[in-house]
Amino acid sequence: MRTAEHTASGVPEKTAGADLRLVADRPAAATPPSLHDRLTELDQLKESARQGPDPAATERQHARGKLTAHERVELLLDEGSFTEVEALRRHRATGFGLERRRPHSDGVVTGWGTVHGRTVFVYAHDFRIFGGALGEAHAEKIHKLMDMAEAAGAPLVSLNDGAGARIQEGVSALAGYGGIFQRNTRASGVIPQISVMLGPCAGGAAYAPALTDFVFMVRETSQMFITGPDVVQAVTGEEITHNGLGGADVHAATSGVAHFAYDDERTCLEDVRFLLSLLPANNRELAPVAPSEDPADRRTDALLDLVPHDPSRAYDMRAVVEEIVDDGEMFEVHPDWATNIVCALARLDGNVVGIVANQPAAFAGVLDIKASEKAARFVQLCDAFNIPLVTLVDVPGFLPGVDQEHGGIIRHGAKLLYAYCNATVPRVQLILRKAYGGAYIVMDSRSIGADLSLAWPTNEIAVMGAEGAAGVVFRREIAAADDPDAVRQQRIKEYKSELMHPYYAAERGLVDDVIDPRDTRSALIRSLAMLRRKHADLPSRKHGNPPL
Repeated sequence: MRTAEHTASGVPEKTAGADLRLVADRPAAATPPSLHDRLTELDQLKESARQGPDPAATERQHARGKLTAHERVELLLDEGSFTEVEALRRHRATGFGLERRRPHSDGVVTGWGTVHGRTVFVYAHDFRIFGGALGEAHAEKIHKLMDMAEAAGAPLVSLNDGAGARIQEGVSALAGYGGIFQRNTRASGVIPQISVMLGPCAGGAAYAPALTDFVFMVRETSQMFITGPDVVQAVTGEEITHNGLGGADVHAATSGVAHFAYDDERTCLEDVRFLLSLLPANNRELAPVAPSEDPADRRTDALLDLVPHDPSRAYDMRAVVEEIVDDGEMFEVHPDWATNIVCALARLDGNVVGIVANQPAAFAGVLDIKASEKAARFVQLCDAFNIPLVTLVDVPGFLPGVDQEHGGIIRHGAKLLYAYCNATVPRVQLILRKAYGGAYIVMDSRSIGADLSLAWPTNEIAVMGAEGAAGVVFRREIAAADDPDAVRQQRIKEYKSELMHPYYAAERGLVDDVIDPRDTRSALIRSLAMLRRKHADLPSRKHGNPPL
């Protein structure tokens, strides 16, 4: 049946008369291109987009020790798995010569592929095109990909190598960043988000990586800062290089912005692949299980020698973790920042766990501002993505000092406390040696919701160390004694005997079991197996108000 929308010839009439006359007046077309010709043209367009508009730009990229966007994507993803979207996208901006420069892709490669057979979405800035600067079309490509990743429930990896907002496009470029930030926030705790810094990232652009779960950086070639060295010098008079201000080592060891730093891109991307193998695709799934040949009941005899009985002697907690976990393999997060606490992903009997542990080899393992922030962020990450938590405790307390108090140790320490209290994943605490004062409570004690608390027979749980306690409780008696040192030593011995013996907390139900250190691995595996189906509900609320 015909309608008013059809002409007598049966062709839909969708345009006004002027447009029809234009079509009618058009001269007879030459022989239309064949499908073969069209396919040849398509292949040429896509290859041109891949190669970039200027071969010299590729040479310059390689001369800097940097790979191209497509080369990076191929290293990240399983071979042959990448599906690119909007490869032929071009900007529509005019002015300042932009109308004469409209390269395909608009400076960002977007698409999806697999890592170890699991779907991963990725976008990569192409520094060869507009220096990787973000314009309106560039941003829309990223927005679309981020929406796709969230809808598909798959991780998102950004390979960053861009010069910030495209100045020629003005506020449209800034709005593009706003769209990215909003999507980063919406996807937070829903899908894993990983930022890989492979070039410069300055100004507001630096906030996108800061909103993601992990930040990787490459030394010498990647930098992040809000204001560059020239602005810093103009405002403060300080002279500093790009790497000195915002290089990989600065952010990995001083600011804590970067979780990992590497010497080259290939090693960096290999570790991104490994990290993805430890994470679930989204917050509705569990992390993938990897069958292990490491026996679940393996005795950890080496622990008897690794951990000194004297609580004042240092040791490397990393060695303890490696002895306990499958095949001695752990992936430490923030290894160079706040080194007095260790945060790592590892496997126990093939199942991924998050490990938080005091590090006696650095500042005696005390908790301070940085350590509290580092551990709190890690605990939140594990809880968001259904990764059980194992907390290894050997802590003398919080770091005393004017700088710590004025820096807000109360507020920052509360971040870790809040993160643990709010976590609903399986949580097992293991006390190796000392656990004093508020730091004992904060390190996932039973009183704040740990499902199980285990301890070695070397544990010392108390308000403070015996020496300090005796000095407070028996201060007047010691001061009045004929032999103060002898009385002090006697009272210290009594305090330890009465309140700090290894079974004191167990007698009061605050420790579930005192175990042989050699059974640590099997005890943790059995405990986590029992807790695997744990379900806990939080109160109905829009969200909590943690100390930020």
